[in-house]
Amino acid sequence: MRPKPLAKLEGRLLAVAPWLLAISMLARTWIIVTGFGTESIDLYVYWSLAPHVLEGDLYQVVSPHSPPDFPLPFTYPPFGALVFLPMTWLFWGAAQWSFRLLTVLCLYWLVRVALRLVAGESWTADARVWRQRALLWTAVLLWMMPVFHTFEFGQINLLLAAVVLAALVARDSRVAGAGIGLTAGLKLVPAISGLYFLATRRWKAAVWSVAAFAASVGLGFLVNFEQARQYWFVLFGDPDRVGPIATAHNQSLRGALSRTFGYDVGMSWPWIIAALVSTVIALFALRASVRASDSLIGVLSVQFLGLLLSPISWDHHWVWVAPLLIWLVHKKIAPWVRNTLLVLWVPVMFLDVIAFQLDRQPTIWTISRPGWLSLVGWTYPAFALVTLVVIAVAVGRSNAPAGFSRKFSRQGNTLSTGMHSTSSP
Repeated sequence: MRPKPLAKLEGRLLAVAPWLLAISMLARTWIIVTGFGTESIDLYVYWSLAPHVLEGDLYQVVSPHSPPDFPLPFTYPPFGALVFLPMTWLFWGAAQWSFRLLTVLCLYWLVRVALRLVAGESWTADARVWRQRALLWTAVLLWMMPVFHTFEFGQINLLLAAVVLAALVARDSRVAGAGIGLTAGLKLVPAISGLYFLATRRWKAAVWSVAAFAASVGLGFLVNFEQARQYWFVLFGDPDRVGPIATAHNQSLRGALSRTFGYDVGMSWPWIIAALVSTVIALFALRASVRASDSLIGVLSVQFLGLLLSPISWDHHWVWVAPLLIWLVHKKIAPWVRNTLLVLWVPVMFLDVIAFQLDRQPTIWTISRPGWLSLVGWTYPAFALVTLVVIAVAVGRSNAPAGFSRKFSRQGNTLSTGMHSTSSP
């Protein structure tokens, strides 16, 4: 149970949660339109270049609003451009603000699903309180740096996270698999989510995810064979085209290692060792989560592994820390787990550690930097590894008995059913 002062404070905040969300949205909107975020440079890439998928030169053009030192090409598979095509039917201002509104809704949905998973049966008994909490959390998380940078750049991270989380806990295997397969076809990284299906023995969902991904790839070849061939057989393995590996924005293992060693480590032995260690730790965390029937932390274990292993994980890709914070606050876990991870994550999530590093690197292409600055550049991946270790140790202590996978799958289905039976957000 929570201390009475905290319970009283939460009660007062929940009573005005809709107003706090409105104020938070207005304040963030003002900051965006009066600062860097008004450009939405990544969204402009999608909006301006997506039509080229029909012209066959999608990977030969760059955004006309690119920074002087960084031409911005279209970096997603052809299917990604096809998904963005309807947005290009709107003029730029309408597309920009429609997408921002959609991003807020996706943040709210991500919060709502995460709360539904940690609430369990109490969601039905205290539905009004949990919905107020969803509004309050959305108001707070608008100020989390990866979320804010998603709005600034006009990125699709929250859209993908909302779809992925909903798909992974969906009852219907076809819906679950299609959700993961199509998001992977849009931006590849969600493909790591298939590991969750394997861990929970949802074989049908895994098969459907592969089928949906194959369909997205096939559609790209159907639209323009040569263009799709160029992406999958030439550009697919070239992360340099996506952006500078060692800039502070890149919070993957490869980015952190490159800043430490002073050169792009690529997939050499430092990265291989770090990747193997991270994978082992993440698998232990996933195993503990599955045995404890904790679907949310199981999903997060997989997503953190994907962020660590991806050659480039921009800081705004780390929106997955948002449901982690929800889990830490609302899940019945050991106090040392909650306190340790909140002390680690809250400061770096709500203070702009990335901007601090960017201000101290000569250019976005500079790899080598002072030792203390390269150490700061480990913040996200290092804390992610600590989180996975804590999950593996702490959650593992509440392991369920034999037959845990079937029980876990049934619970995930029950949670999903309950989620769909509640009123829509």
